[in-house]
Amino acid sequence: MSIKGVIERYRGYLPVSEKTPVVTLCEGNTALIRAKVLEDKLKVDAEIFLKYEGQNPTGSFKDRGMTMAVSKAKEDGIEAVMCASTGNTSASASAYAVRAGMKSFVVIPEGNIALGKLAQALIHGACVIAIKGNFDKALSLVKEITDEYPVALVNSLNPFRIEGQKTGAFEICDDLGEAPGLHFIPVGNAGNITAYWKGYKEYKEAGKITNLPRMMGFQAAGAAPIVERRIIERPETIATAIRIGNPASWKKAEAARDESGGVIDKVTDEEIIEAYKILAGEVGVFVEPASAASVAGLIKLSKAGYFEEEGLKGKRKKIVCVLTGHGLKDPERAIKCVSSPEAVEAKKENILKLMGY
Repeated sequence: MSIKGVIERYRGYLPVSEKTPVVTLCEGNTALIRAKVLEDKLKVDAEIFLKYEGQNPTGSFKDRGMTMAVSKAKEDGIEAVMCASTGNTSASASAYAVRAGMKSFVVIPEGNIALGKLAQALIHGACVIAIKGNFDKALSLVKEITDEYPVALVNSLNPFRIEGQKTGAFEICDDLGEAPGLHFIPVGNAGNITAYWKGYKEYKEAGKITNLPRMMGFQAAGAAPIVERRIIERPETIATAIRIGNPASWKKAEAARDESGGVIDKVTDEEIIEAYKILAGEVGVFVEPASAASVAGLIKLSKAGYFEEEGLKGKRKKIVCVLTGHGLKDPERAIKCVSSPEAVEAKKENILKLMGY
């Protein structure tokens, strides 16, 4: 059986030709998990689904865009790729560069990258450069270098990244048989909300679906430039993947919000951790903290009575929350959120006591 990556699966919707050398790790085809626990907990009159992008090859949604970005760079004869990253982009770029036989260069903010992600970039052989500055400074430097040298920029400023990432919307529609009524998603650099909205619109134009969702984006409260309408010079949040103070796709994210009649709001670190624990402890899905921002946003709006809004109640039967990355990306955070086991004498009665028997 041949498993296809997103380029082969959705070739007709992507800017590729027979001349494009497809660089793939069989990304995509991620699970859409019904979360009845959340439906019961929130008492929302809708079916809630989780799009678990942690099942991609390098553990995050970035692989969808990276297969396109690296394939097109290879088609152009470029031999190296470069990105600024808070972690997931670096892991994906370095893995796909290996697949393509290319070099990879990564610029990261010093001390602001989860070790699980840094380990991926390093083991894939990337040249990782840490700078004394935040993600936005790293991206500015990468843009300058890739403008002057024959190295492909593979951040979401690269339009091919958005093209690949829009396939997540296609998969959701294929699995549901329609578009959801509401689509919840974390917002950091804002490429993903832009991409999903693009995908939904293209599927509607192609006659694959008849409705479009409201796009419901959520930033971390300490890194919420779109919500606060200002650049955040020193963004701070435990959700490192969305710790970005000046999103590259800011205007496009606002357009997705406005065109869809949705919202871009913020959630606190405490709300993110609450959702993070619910997903792991009650639903059985382990994600990195940034991923939980979508569910945190759903919980926040549910508590605020959003679903009682006139015109919403009973009419939007399907909700999708995108979970952008796997929990093993940031194991340190998981360990901090739970009690570590204490060793006991190796006796059956000791074990049974701890078991509650």
